[in-house]
Amino acid sequence: MASNEEKRIDEVLSLPILLSDQIQASAMEAGLFQSDCIELGKQVDRISHMLRSTVRFSSSSSLYDRPIRRIVSDVSKTLTRTLTLLRKCKRRSIFRRVVTIVSQADFRKLQNLLDASIGDLKWLLSVFDFDSSANGGIAPSLPPIASNDPILSWVWSFIASIQMGQLSIRIEAANQLASVAQDNDRNKKIIAEEGGVPPLLKLLKESSSPDAQIAAATVLFHLANDQERVQLIADELGIPIIVQVLGDSPMRVQICVANLVAAMVAHDFVVQDDFARENVIRPLVTLLSFETFVDDPKSQLAKQSIHSVFQINKEMVKNLNNHRRDLSSSLSFYSDGSNRGGNNRKERENEKSEVKNKLKISCAVALSMLARGSVWNSRKITETKGLLCLAKLVEKEQGELQLNCLIAIMEITASAGSNADLRRAAFKTNSPAAKAVVDQLLRVIDDLDSPSLQIPAIKSIGSLARTFPARETRVIGPLVEQLSNRNQDVATEAAISLGKFACPENFLCMEHSKTMIEFNCVLPLMRLLRRGDQLQFHGLNLLCYLAIHAGNSEALEKARVLSALEGADRIVSAQHPELKELVSNAIYHLNLYHAGAHAHKQSYAP
Repeated sequence: MASNEEKRIDEVLSLPILLSDQIQASAMEAGLFQSDCIELGKQVDRISHMLRSTVRFSSSSSLYDRPIRRIVSDVSKTLTRTLTLLRKCKRRSIFRRVVTIVSQADFRKLQNLLDASIGDLKWLLSVFDFDSSANGGIAPSLPPIASNDPILSWVWSFIASIQMGQLSIRIEAANQLASVAQDNDRNKKIIAEEGGVPPLLKLLKESSSPDAQIAAATVLFHLANDQERVQLIADELGIPIIVQVLGDSPMRVQICVANLVAAMVAHDFVVQDDFARENVIRPLVTLLSFETFVDDPKSQLAKQSIHSVFQINKEMVKNLNNHRRDLSSSLSFYSDGSNRGGNNRKERENEKSEVKNKLKISCAVALSMLARGSVWNSRKITETKGLLCLAKLVEKEQGELQLNCLIAIMEITASAGSNADLRRAAFKTNSPAAKAVVDQLLRVIDDLDSPSLQIPAIKSIGSLARTFPARETRVIGPLVEQLSNRNQDVATEAAISLGKFACPENFLCMEHSKTMIEFNCVLPLMRLLRRGDQLQFHGLNLLCYLAIHAGNSEALEKARVLSALEGADRIVSAQHPELKELVSNAIYHLNLYHAGAHAHKQSYAP
């Protein structure tokens, strides 16, 4: 037998209508409590009329049926109980009357239940009666069914208006729903469970109304803070819609949609690949680069290598085969920085600088989320003008935009650090984009006294440690200087990044180790051994690498590194057991060169 959710809505309504007809017939046949039975019959008659009024909505192709199914299910249960009671009151023999116990309290209870059903149906009709309702279907009252949980009725009312109302009503309802969703996660869960996502995605496609698109994107953004709800949006085919709107909307809409992309990927990395398949990176990079190269329009063409142009053209051909339905808007958008030709470009150029800045921030955040842990997406970004654009923005901008561009670079370089093919393709030493990125990272590390900016820059250099040749000593010096930074987090990241230059996995570890010593890194490292636990760990780790790869250095002997490591060896097993073997190996190498050279032991403890 089909469940209530599987039945057509007219089938769901047919049962209570049939029950109401049977009840009215039974009320006329009552032999006991005749006046009470007639009163019940009158109540059921009202219910019958409202049920039949509800039937006329069932033919609508855009019907929102969640409240109908829930309310009609409760009404059917009440009508079934009413029919059972009335059948007990039929004219029967004296014996049957005695054994059939019916009390006045039974009638009072049913009258209250029927009144509640009347209230529920009255509210239901007000929600769907968009023509005569003063609020256009947004019901301000509460039905009895939601007396203990008013949020449910509000959600039903707003979703019904979004799905079935006129555009102005849909916008108002979406704004109201956004307020409800913003309150707490339980409200978000109710909105998702009650079928709010499909009508919101439909509203998001209303290209004629930016206000409608913003309202829909705002609700979806609030819903997208949970993996299950993000997957629901994806399952409802929301990702192609989101990408299409991102590439074909005014700037203020694109801000909301870019924020939505970032939120979805942040809470469910499975959708990273879904967004990549829909080619979301290209419009994001295009929006981010808007006006970035205006000062030097020839620079981009001059700097792009033949290989880079070939890769972009190859990608465009691939997209033509795989995504014909949305390629035309995407490519035209990429080529001229606008989405609907000259008019939209003019609108874009006339936007306030604050709006342009917000859009770029949102795109940078979205790109960083897409690149996080994804070699594929990082490669996609580097195959466009993404890297060069990010470097340019780090150079020209300040504040939140500069920070988020640095974070995006950090995520891309982290992916490159874990993948040799990406490193070779995107961060070749002769690549203009890679050189621009490294130049800006070093500038941030050297010139900006801001830990929030320096840390992602330092991490990025560390991720690229295996791309730098031995002669590229300019990247070592700034990191060594940061070992003495008064901010402990900056000093820690500098030690970690230098460790990636000196670790055995780096083919040039010996050359880099010698370069670090030439930049006087030994004394700062010795001081790190007396600071916080994390600094101590990473400082000791780096010092061991230097001892192993450049053990014959005079600087190590003068700083009494051997004594320090021997002191560390006695307590390292307790604090950092994972370093025990490394410390022993470092002591062995130093002893080969400096055995007996120190006269006393240097204490490792502060």
